[in-house]
Amino acid sequence: MIKKLNRILFIYMIISGMIYSAPIARIMKAQGDVLIKRMGKNTFTVPGKPGLAINNGDAIKVGEEGFAVAIFIDDKSVVKIRENTQFEFIESASSRTLDIEQGIIFNDIKKEGRTKTFRVETPVSVASVKGTEFAVVSNPSGVDQVFCATGQLDVQNLISGQTVVVGAGQKAISNAMGSVMELPFTPDDYPADPEGVRPKMPTKSKPKPKSTPKQPKSEPQQQAQEQEQSEPEPESEPEQQEEQMESDDSPSQAETSKKSAPKKPFGMGLGVGSVTIDGVLYNQIALRPEINLGKFGVGLDLVFYMDNEGNMKHDEWDFGNDPSKILDKILYLRWGAESDPFWIKFGSLDNITLGYGGILSGYSNMMEFPGVRRIGLNTGVNISGFGGELFMSNMKDFSRGGTLLGLRGTYKVSKSFPLTIGMNFITDMNQFSGLKDIDEDKYPDIFDDFPNDANYYNDTDGDGVPDPHPGKDSPEGGWDIDADGDNIYDQDDSDLLLKGVPFSLDDNKSSVTAYAFDIGYPILNGKALSLKVYTEFNFLSFPEVGSPDSIFYRPNYTGNSFSVPGLRASIFNFIQLSYEFRIKDGYFVPQFFDQSYDIARVVPEYIDGNAIIRTKDMTLFADSSMNVGLIGHFGSISADMFGFGSFYGSYTNMTSENDTVNSFVAALSLNAERIPKLSEATAYYQRTNDSNPFDFENPSVNTILGYRLGYELGKGISVIWDYRQFYRYTGALNEDGSGMLEPVIQTTVETSFSF
Repeated sequence: MIKKLNRILFIYMIISGMIYSAPIARIMKAQGDVLIKRMGKNTFTVPGKPGLAINNGDAIKVGEEGFAVAIFIDDKSVVKIRENTQFEFIESASSRTLDIEQGIIFNDIKKEGRTKTFRVETPVSVASVKGTEFAVVSNPSGVDQVFCATGQLDVQNLISGQTVVVGAGQKAISNAMGSVMELPFTPDDYPADPEGVRPKMPTKSKPKPKSTPKQPKSEPQQQAQEQEQSEPEPESEPEQQEEQMESDDSPSQAETSKKSAPKKPFGMGLGVGSVTIDGVLYNQIALRPEINLGKFGVGLDLVFYMDNEGNMKHDEWDFGNDPSKILDKILYLRWGAESDPFWIKFGSLDNITLGYGGILSGYSNMMEFPGVRRIGLNTGVNISGFGGELFMSNMKDFSRGGTLLGLRGTYKVSKSFPLTIGMNFITDMNQFSGLKDIDEDKYPDIFDDFPNDANYYNDTDGDGVPDPHPGKDSPEGGWDIDADGDNIYDQDDSDLLLKGVPFSLDDNKSSVTAYAFDIGYPILNGKALSLKVYTEFNFLSFPEVGSPDSIFYRPNYTGNSFSVPGLRASIFNFIQLSYEFRIKDGYFVPQFFDQSYDIARVVPEYIDGNAIIRTKDMTLFADSSMNVGLIGHFGSISADMFGFGSFYGSYTNMTSENDTVNSFVAALSLNAERIPKLSEATAYYQRTNDSNPFDFENPSVNTILGYRLGYELGKGISVIWDYRQFYRYTGALNEDGSGMLEPVIQTTVETSFSF
């Protein structure tokens, strides 16, 4: 009996080995980044080349610029795989399954020669077919779309168990909330095939009426029959209609799915509108070409400004006197993505976060664009468990002695024990470098009586003639002979009082230094639920600057915070949640370097005609109560709204015995593909470190809000309305003694052409 059992087991092992070792498919075509992960391996290491055998249990991953075609050996069924797609081949004795992590695939499943059921499974849904031509779009947010071109298939939602039957010309939408529905679709809705092949959609034609003997008809009957005969006429040329739809709308296929469609190698945007710069309204014409070749990409911003008299703003193109103006024409320059071994981006930066964001979170150097053009740098490496990142907000500030600079290093122990340790160093080398200095003479414009002339800086009486400047050559008309404006020649004036040398960036520096240490570990890492636990320690230091009787004085401030525990969860890649329990001590505010940092970094004010400046920390710590210890909570949520858009919201509540500090941040982005005539729609609101961030009628200096709307006039033509608002102190006081605020509104309206 034992010998017989051993013989059966031996035969079973041989058969099983043959099943798992024999190829089930081969790669027919491969372009770009295509990799195979063999069964039992942890990484994708085998290059996917035409002719390569695919075995049961293998997985395939197609990168951002890739495309692949696989054919099953037995029945010649074909699977086309678009960019950013990953799935596993699973074969059993009775079924064949493609287990998709995410992405877009096109399936042409043959009936002849096939003995197994064919299934496509995602984290949310499963589609079962017999002989069908169909496409599957699986979004990481937890929304699946299954398009049936020919034949029939069953789509089941794995959350609720609900199943719908989808026929030719129909699609199923299934989401992580458990709902699944069947809807019709047009050829324009079908995902774009990289090879340009479009499925032949079946058309329904009404059967021709059987011939009957002619009989006299009443007038209503005759009208009804004429109407019945006239209805089929538009359907008599279905192929012609389909060709017309394809030629008209096929170029927009890639545009309707920005996340999944590959970037075009070349694009051109044209903007026509108006913009306010330094209080002057200009008409603008902007050319914005983009080039994307593999991992390399570059975008330019070639803008021409004209005032209401038709005069060109030439200083934007004065490369001879200011070669750095060339950098202003680069919107971005990039190589690679953050997941690559090496990546870099130069120019505009948005949503920069280091670590878990306790100190620097969501930073953007574009908040004052185009009035202020910053040239940032963000680069990093990922090598064998080690990671490094460098961030600079504005390289032009660096030449003036200061910029916001960040460094991060990480180490991951191993894949089997994925504990990650990270450290951050962040510094604003000189907050004063954020003061506008048009002539770059190191005297900020607020203190410079000649902001457009680097040779002079003082004009005590304000008559436009410079005071005598020691060590400077006199102007063509000579120095002011009555510099104080008291109608007495300076050489005869015994009480001559002139302005001193103004505030200089060479002689004044206000820095901020921050450190952070964090450690994190993923507890769960599944398709349905992932959970990561972490802790983060943050430290902020503001060294003493100046003296109590100087133009600018700041005492020494220090503070720290400790987040333990910190939790981050993802549910079906559809909802992302985070929570932190925070303990704060001393002069510390979370996310000190946030989206609006450049706006509040250093702010000039006028009090009784005299100019003073305040850095962000001086505004936040003006009240000594900010030095008290606080304990509280931070939570955030972000989610995809079933393909109609996405939203993000966070709330912070920190309390002590006598004080409460709250923060609220919200952002909404709509999917313009789902809303007719809308080309884009985003809105945001941020109010941090306030007692009541929901007091919308009484904003604070920490408030920033805005939106960007695009109305589509025609194909590739949109009117873009970009609105941004924040607040600054005027220098005056309210009745309660608090500083009076004024709104700063930045509005840009332009007509955008994309081709």
